[in-house]
Amino acid sequence: MLEKQLSINFFLKPSREKSDLRGVYLRITVDGIRKETSLSHKWDIKRWNQKAGRANGTKEDAKTLNYLLDTIVSKITKYKLELLSNEEPITASVLMDYIQGKGTSKAKVLEEFQKHNDEIFRLVPKEYAIGTHERYVTARSHVAEYIRYVYGKDDIEFRELNYEFVIGYEYYLKTVRACSNNTAIKYISNFKKIVLRAVAKGIIPSNPFVQYKPKKTKLNKKPLSKQELSILENKEFINERLETVRDVFIFQCYTGLAYIDVFKLKKSDITKDEEGNFWIRTNRQKTDANITIPLLPKAIQIMEKYKDHPDCIGKDIVLPVRSNQKMNEYLKEIASLCEISELNTHKARRTFGSTVTLGNGVPIHVVKEMLGHHSVKQTEEYALTEEESIKTEMQILKDKLEGKANKQSDNYTDLLESLKKLDLDKLTQLTNFINQLNCNSHNFI
Repeated sequence: MLEKQLSINFFLKPSREKSDLRGVYLRITVDGIRKETSLSHKWDIKRWNQKAGRANGTKEDAKTLNYLLDTIVSKITKYKLELLSNEEPITASVLMDYIQGKGTSKAKVLEEFQKHNDEIFRLVPKEYAIGTHERYVTARSHVAEYIRYVYGKDDIEFRELNYEFVIGYEYYLKTVRACSNNTAIKYISNFKKIVLRAVAKGIIPSNPFVQYKPKKTKLNKKPLSKQELSILENKEFINERLETVRDVFIFQCYTGLAYIDVFKLKKSDITKDEEGNFWIRTNRQKTDANITIPLLPKAIQIMEKYKDHPDCIGKDIVLPVRSNQKMNEYLKEIASLCEISELNTHKARRTFGSTVTLGNGVPIHVVKEMLGHHSVKQTEEYALTEEESIKTEMQILKDKLEGKANKQSDNYTDLLESLKKLDLDKLTQLTNFINQLNCNSHNFI
């Protein structure tokens, strides 16, 4: 740790009362940042050496005050050396707290992180999904590994956190852990919540994340196109395993359900209204948001196909859905057979939000509700790709321009037909009248 620029000064501060007696104050300055406090002593300004910061004279009261001031300087200097040898932060606040007898917080980062995670776990599933708890468990393990990697300790105190820790942790995640930019930012965001919690509890005075401004990488997650969706729907599989996985995926494409939601979809979640329309009415596992989705014919067809499947009957579920790992594994195989670049369980949800709904003119606020999003901003990420959007808008413009051109052409044709019906005398009169109007117009100008 580098040596800090420290200065210790004593001065007199006037009170509101007009008097030569003034309060004695201590000022500690470290690297330009200063802290002041009253020493609860008063001294006559006429007996004070401002330059030396000490009492003048050899009287006993002057000696006593100067001894007190010298003792304070000695204690500060000693404590500074102790902090330096322990490689602990040296700040004006830390030194002032020591002089004032305030206990320095010994709260540790991973201990507080664990308290937070335990609280989250106790609120599952009432307020949090189990996946949320698991995400914070992983985030804590990454912070623990970083502390061991850099500090060689099992934990550190919150007062040791600073901006360097934050940017160092980001660099560690991207290099040692080989995380992508967005994944690293996600883990740092999880850790930031713990730090802000510590600030709110008064464990640390300031937020080390204040100057940290990460930028997410915009990802181009394309949905299936209409052509790809059609190929997938009409593909015939000899293997029953692949056919079932394909059907579950297609069901997701026409309902927008995430993997975990289609996995847990019960027959009781399917209702029928007075007009005979089928609806999915359930809550999202991830956010617990209520979702109401009308079932499209393709989804109903798949649901009917598997209503007598042993798993569906035994577990009272709508579809025989395999584990997420197996689903994605088999979808890769299906993608290869259908010559589609990539398939995974989340791509089905994106296809529903883009190709099936927004691409067919369903208003975005309606799609938001069916997807169970908290805001339209989330749904906008599911919108059509830029190329498709441009193609759609330009086609609309093309149709408008062609319609305008056709209308103008029709107007000219009508005018010519009208002129043909006029005899020569009337045509001459019309020409003279137009010329007269032009002349009058020039004269007016």
